[in-house]
Amino acid sequence: MLITVIGRGHGGTRAMSHTLSASGVYMGEPLNESGDLLPPEPMYEACRVFARYVTHRGGLEWDFSRVLEGPMDPAFTRLVEQFLTTVLASDAPNRGWKLPETTLVLPWIVRMFPDARYIYWSRDPRDSILGAHLTDDLADFGIAYDRTDDVRLRRAISWRYQWEIMRATPPPAHRMDVRFEDFVLHQEATLRRLETFLGFPLARIPVRADSVGRWRTDSGQHDFEFFPPGALYDAGTGSS
Repeated sequence: MLITVIGRGHGGTRAMSHTLSASGVYMGEPLNESGDLLPPEPMYEACRVFARYVTHRGGLEWDFSRVLEGPMDPAFTRLVEQFLTTVLASDAPNRGWKLPETTLVLPWIVRMFPDARYIYWSRDPRDSILGAHLTDDLADFGIAYDRTDDVRLRRAISWRYQWEIMRATPPPAHRMDVRFEDFVLHQEATLRRLETFLGFPLARIPVRADSVGRWRTDSGQHDFEFFPPGALYDAGTGSS
């Protein structure tokens, strides 16, 4: 079984990667402390190849029709296979990978690996944009957008782009949506759902409740009108 975790940088995806590793899933090698498969450069370059087929319409609108309907660039396939060399060569019964930049190329990943198990991971964007990540400036990956010197706005636009591409991608055959907040605050119930989805028992790793709602003590701008209400986590009700 092939498993991948799809989620933005600073989305808390390391918790899922560490859980899978602790549960005997081979996540490739080497890994960094965040559970990301290394080296990432082939995937970064794959992102730039993919971006050539995405058109920026202006503002927060992108046209994904070419990546959804057209053929995949052979260079992309080669780069992804290079990135996943250790994973694809493994004979482990359960194997997978996690790298946040995978989200930037999700439509073609789903086409390359239609039978994989996809864990769609999300976190309140107000928390996700508090820290810096390589994907903050989409232009670094060849993605056109309305450039800004406002760091928080750049991160928010990157978050919105990744939300849009996940929404535009046809749902894979095997997909489960998981909220970081539910994984932290309702770990046992969330893991039981994941165990049903994956078909094998999962380890319980330590989690920190104070990682939820950090935006509440942040003094900078962390809320933007283009964050969809459904993406925000209401700690009072325990739901989005």
